[in-house]
Amino acid sequence: MQRRTGRFRGRTDDQGAAITTVDVDRARRETPGCATVTHLNNAGAALPPAVVTETVIAYTQRESLIGGYEAAAEAADEVEGVYRSIGRLIGADPDEIAVVENATRAWDMAFYGFGFQPGDRILTTRAEYASNVIALLQVARRTGAVVELVDDDEYGQIDVADLARRLDDTVKLVALTHVPSSGGLVNPAAEVGKVTRAAGVPFLLDACQSVGQLPIDVAEIGCDLLSATGRKFLRGPRGTGFLYARRDLVQRLEPPLLDLHAASWPAPDRYEIRPDARRFETWETNYATKLGLGAAADYALTWNFPAITNRIATLAAALRDRLRELPGVAVHDRGDRLSGIVTFTVDGVDAAEVKRVLGGAGINTSTSSADYAQWHLKGRGLPDVVRASTHYYNTEAELDLLCRQLPRSR
Repeated sequence: MQRRTGRFRGRTDDQGAAITTVDVDRARRETPGCATVTHLNNAGAALPPAVVTETVIAYTQRESLIGGYEAAAEAADEVEGVYRSIGRLIGADPDEIAVVENATRAWDMAFYGFGFQPGDRILTTRAEYASNVIALLQVARRTGAVVELVDDDEYGQIDVADLARRLDDTVKLVALTHVPSSGGLVNPAAEVGKVTRAAGVPFLLDACQSVGQLPIDVAEIGCDLLSATGRKFLRGPRGTGFLYARRDLVQRLEPPLLDLHAASWPAPDRYEIRPDARRFETWETNYATKLGLGAAADYALTWNFPAITNRIATLAAALRDRLRELPGVAVHDRGDRLSGIVTFTVDGVDAAEVKRVLGGAGINTSTSSADYAQWHLKGRGLPDVVRASTHYYNTEAELDLLCRQLPRSR
């Protein structure tokens, strides 16, 4: 089967291609929440476009009128379309996509399917997401596999040269978070893909914060598995996620949980796991939010993605510049390339208090807990940090408002 390439492919302006501007008025007009709140918590959950909310509501109403099973049967073609839309988004084929309830479940279903043995080595980074780390440590305790941290380079991102030196036939998996949630860096996923592919080592990419923000093409990145959420930069409903699993790897992984959707029962003493990525799903699902996820992917595909990427990064850079000009405010993002996530602290003011004060002024932000980033924030001696994250519908005026409403250092 010929591989499709996602419409999100393309170079950003620092790579020499022309960038068109984002129609911010359109984006805000199609996002009802922009009229009610200054939303700079897109790394937590972005504001959905109206079409996503309308899709979820319309299906839920249909269920209430004709019944759940009947509504699902009626919408079968639209449900199948969700897999095609996600495939277009990331350059994959529909049979390589599983739609699940969140990104952690997507990541776990792939990770726990490897069947690690004593002495197997798993390579990861200091900025790995906390839930992923907990799974890594659990598997190490259960199986005797070994978790190793690849060095950071001078920018704080994964040192690809150190990764390459560590790869041998005892390494069973490389797990990387593309854009860590506790800082602004963007890890060089495609460079990692080159060395893992050359070494024949599976590569699992956590793309929670990058799908919808950065151009994602799984063939160009070279990852074998990719997990993502709907609620963040993709602007889909909460409680949605998906897994990409490369076709020739799928049948080597046995999911830790199976049901009558993931497998069949052809004989009294035998089961057979389905051959495609939907082996990582379960039969019961939220059809309303699944269709909402498809609507979010379709909506994203209507935009010029290099322009989106550029605008998000430009707004984040502008916010960092503004924050650095304020007395007592320190910006903590590292990376050769930075994302739309901006982390900072205010001297003498807890991150939770900064978030509370901003929230009182109608400005949504979040905090990143040092306890959830033991190897990353605590490893750098940082406390909890405030996290502001931009999207293409944000404005410079909203950045100015955040800076005006910040509590002053004490």
